[in-house]
Amino acid sequence: MTDVNVSKKLRTLLPKQMLRLIGLIAELARQNSCDVFLVGGIVRDILLGVENYDLDFAIEGDALQLARALAKNTGGSCIVHKMFGTATVTMPDSIKVDFATARRERYEKPASLPTVEFSTIKNDLSRRDFTINAMAIAISDLNFGQLIDFFGGQDDLLNKKIRVLHDASFIDDPTRILRAVKFEQRLNFKIESSTHRLLKEAVQMHLLEKVGRWRLNKEVALILKEKNSRKIFKRMEKLGIWPQTDLKK
Repeated sequence: MTDVNVSKKLRTLLPKQMLRLIGLIAELARQNSCDVFLVGGIVRDILLGVENYDLDFAIEGDALQLARALAKNTGGSCIVHKMFGTATVTMPDSIKVDFATARRERYEKPASLPTVEFSTIKNDLSRRDFTINAMAIAISDLNFGQLIDFFGGQDDLLNKKIRVLHDASFIDDPTRILRAVKFEQRLNFKIESSTHRLLKEAVQMHLLEKVGRWRLNKEVALILKEKNSRKIFKRMEKLGIWPQTDLKK
């Protein structure tokens, strides 16, 4: 954990309209007796001082109830995925807000889809790909802006490192190999030495071949949207990823 509060950065980087929306979500969370946390790439980018307007919330409590409450309060529409405990609210001004009940994941075999069970924010963050993406910001009235960082993500941001959370990370989800390279090149960071070794071992184990084509295509499509996609693909080729993914076909 950390005693860092980033409320000033939140108020500086996010538009007032979005801050008002976050305040409303915090109030609705209080009324529905749940704790709500801003998670995902927006947390990383707020710490980096980079604009990012993707509102993604993890909820200790009933995320679906909170999403429905927001839609009702604002006149927005709500799409619910009950099985996964997730929901997306589209506001009248087209802003989208994603909610997910905090959860933990277990992988029965390499590259398989995980078994999900609802849990705490710490367990939810522990399932993320890299430390820099495994942070949260509390938005309740009592601790608004409190940075939640169990895994040293802030230090890795400062040191410009891409680091996995545990040694089986690439085994559990080999698509993280592609994301490691993507974030390394996007942010001009370096894959940390132990993570680099684990990545190379995962490639040598041909783990990417176990991933479904649709999942690989999704990751490649996201890479193609990057400004420096050519650098990313060049780095992937150097790491020997091309033959493992059959991406040239």
